[in-house]
Amino acid sequence: MADSTPVRHSAPDTTRDSTTVDVSVTYRRSLLRARGVTDPGILDDTDLLHHGLSDEQVHTRAGSGLVNVQPEDSSRSLATILRTHLLTLFNLVIFLCAVGIIVMGRWLDLLFAIAGVSNVVIGVIQEYSAKLKLDRIALLHQDGIMVRRNGQHIEIPIEDAVLDDLVYLRSGDQVPADGLVLASESLDIDESLITGEADPVYKPTGATVLSGTSVVTGNGYFRITGVGHDSHAARLTKRARKFTKAHSELRSGLDKVASWITIALVPLIAVVAWGQIKALGGWQQVVEEGTFNTALIATIAGITTMIPQGLALMTTISFAVAALTLGSKKVLIQEQPAVEILARVDTVCLDKTGTLTEGVMQFSNAKPLTASDHDWELVLGHIGADPNANTTAIALREPFPNTPTLSQTDAIAFSSERRWSAFAFGSVQDTQAAAGAWVLGAPEALIDVLNVDAARKAELHESAKQLATSGKRTMLLAHSSTPSQSASAKHPWFGDDAALPGDLSPAVVVTFEEKVRADARETLEYFQQQGVELKVISGDSPHTVAAVARQIGWDHPGSGFDARDLPDNIEDMAAVMEKHSVFGRVSPDQKEQMVKALQHGQHVVAMTGDGVNDALAVKTADLGIAMGDAAAATKAVSRLVLLDSKFSRLPSVLAEGRKVIANMERLAHLFLAKTTYAFLFVLLFSLLAWQYPALPRQMSTADFLFIGLASFILALMPNPRRYVAGFLSRALKFALPTGIVLVAALWGINWYARAWAGNFNGVLPYASEDPGARLVMEQLQTATFITLTLAGLWLLNVISRPLNWQKVGMLLVLHIVFVLSLVVPLSQWYHHFILPPAPIILAAVGIAALGALGIEIIHRIHDTRMGMAPDDPRPRG
Repeated sequence: MADSTPVRHSAPDTTRDSTTVDVSVTYRRSLLRARGVTDPGILDDTDLLHHGLSDEQVHTRAGSGLVNVQPEDSSRSLATILRTHLLTLFNLVIFLCAVGIIVMGRWLDLLFAIAGVSNVVIGVIQEYSAKLKLDRIALLHQDGIMVRRNGQHIEIPIEDAVLDDLVYLRSGDQVPADGLVLASESLDIDESLITGEADPVYKPTGATVLSGTSVVTGNGYFRITGVGHDSHAARLTKRARKFTKAHSELRSGLDKVASWITIALVPLIAVVAWGQIKALGGWQQVVEEGTFNTALIATIAGITTMIPQGLALMTTISFAVAALTLGSKKVLIQEQPAVEILARVDTVCLDKTGTLTEGVMQFSNAKPLTASDHDWELVLGHIGADPNANTTAIALREPFPNTPTLSQTDAIAFSSERRWSAFAFGSVQDTQAAAGAWVLGAPEALIDVLNVDAARKAELHESAKQLATSGKRTMLLAHSSTPSQSASAKHPWFGDDAALPGDLSPAVVVTFEEKVRADARETLEYFQQQGVELKVISGDSPHTVAAVARQIGWDHPGSGFDARDLPDNIEDMAAVMEKHSVFGRVSPDQKEQMVKALQHGQHVVAMTGDGVNDALAVKTADLGIAMGDAAAATKAVSRLVLLDSKFSRLPSVLAEGRKVIANMERLAHLFLAKTTYAFLFVLLFSLLAWQYPALPRQMSTADFLFIGLASFILALMPNPRRYVAGFLSRALKFALPTGIVLVAALWGINWYARAWAGNFNGVLPYASEDPGARLVMEQLQTATFITLTLAGLWLLNVISRPLNWQKVGMLLVLHIVFVLSLVVPLSQWYHHFILPPAPIILAAVGIAALGALGIEIIHRIHDTRMGMAPDDPRPRG
């Protein structure tokens, strides 16, 4: 096709500007007052349009800080990440116990603190690496901008622009700041990232533009009226920047346990200290003999055993491993609990543009309005082949590959305010295919000027209305062999006034539809099969939104609900949200309120989005999901980012979340049983005034054998069970009776050993103090370790069911390690183990067997009750 024909642009006074910026002098001065600077001077727009700012004017504004430095909103700050992981009750208790150990110089007893430190380090590293990745992505998208200064066009970084700079916009450019249009040539702006509207908005001279929007077609100049955090997008996202910790049922359950322990610690520490001091002979003897450290060590050993810090660590490790797994699938986890939250989500709110659709149009159908003339196919091919074609015209390239042989002799570019474009081929005398003038535009803009009777016009209007109601974008192509009345030698068909030709006759109705993401249908079907409710929320027309829903296989008759009719009351809005699933004309504030209304109805809500207009809702949702090509602010406030913008990644996130929750529930049974027995063990021995028969390092090793190593393996095993609420209550129903059985076994071996030795004094002698004693403290500690570990390994056995060869192998290895820890000299030295006499060893094993029998009975009763529940919450696999 010929590209030499000049293309004319017209700029009528009417516009359909959807969002405006306050460019008044009063508002300008209020912004400057808020910054604490004086106005550098208001410039004449005509002079600015010709010359731009001078170097001196730029320097003055830059010196006052009126530069376009963007807010740091590409990701969460390091301080936020550290605050999330450091400031917990678990860490406070562990820290205080560690300080006590360090003060006494018992460094080998600090083993318990490793779990707490690891928990913080792993969590911070994983989330900080996600932050760095987002920061790098944000830097890649910071292109330069074209401004006029000193009468010349120069390209500068976006952050070097200043207030009142004159920016030149071209097709494909992103608008770097808010401003006032001073000159426009068919300037069409895509505001979908700000408003959710898919259709471009025409911006004539005097209109305003918003930062974060982009130019679809045309070009123009605008004066910057708001830089940096004064822009509309920055003010919108600032409301979403307030830190909120992601709600995790796993971590909430752990925090609840930690709060219970913390409340109990104050009286318990007093009881334990009293009991241990009494066991050592009372305050006077402790002071005289200097055995206070022994009492304090025993107290700390009891306290640290009660804290299920291993469960917190395994939760963090599971989240981190899930984040690494999903990272290989182009899913970036910004906050670790995001993996778990998706498994709990029962409602997913989907933004249409950019989530369900790719943000571009595709050809749907062409309905000829004349039986004989097929030249329109060549014309549509010509429109699609234009290198400057907009997104709608580009959709014509594939279905219409052929173009006219005649050269283009006149043209009028499309603009959204005129709503039509025109092309002409050959001259009036030509009779070849596609000769004449062709006009493509919105039916309502062309039907009334067609050369047809009233009945035909009414018929075309009705047909166009039905197509619009179906949500499809409809265009009418008309043909004429008669030039316009203003035709000239330079413009032989449309004249210097860019007027429509006469005798227009309809040729074909062309329909387009938004291009749905290839993975949208399959992903939505998956969520529906999983019982997850879906809501489509968009700023676009309800008809268009409903049409997209139908395209992806959603059985949704009629149009969507118009959000302009939503009630303000949250209870009434919640009722509407329960009833309807497709919503159009939704404002950014409404998106946030709709999410809150769903949460008010006890739903766990995920919200997907890509635009700045989605940021508030993404932040408010239980799980905010941003697409990879989303606005930086939206990605920053989200919990999870789909780096390649593929919606189909979410099922894998759901699977990882289910694995984490199901396996953590399995482990919660184990860890909370440990917490229960530890609490009762410390309390009972203190009330009996018996010295606590274990060192912190011995309890740490026992934890490692039947909890630590095994829990790491179990946490990473597949587990597809669906999420069922209430894991903490289920875990406690198993852990409490199991803990009682364990402490009964520990009391049993301690009572038997003391009875065998004939010594029920509070404290037994140490081997160094009385080598000839019938039973020394190190032997009692070793017997206690044997009973606890063997009973604990049986607890691990029942928690691991159903068993497979990997789990059987794990249990076998742990039993071997247990034996080696008792007989290897280095281990005996480290743990202060001395093997007790044979009767004590046999008693320790026998009492452990009785404890295992009790645990087995509790497990079977618990398992039967869980199986009778409406939703079987038992971990599988």
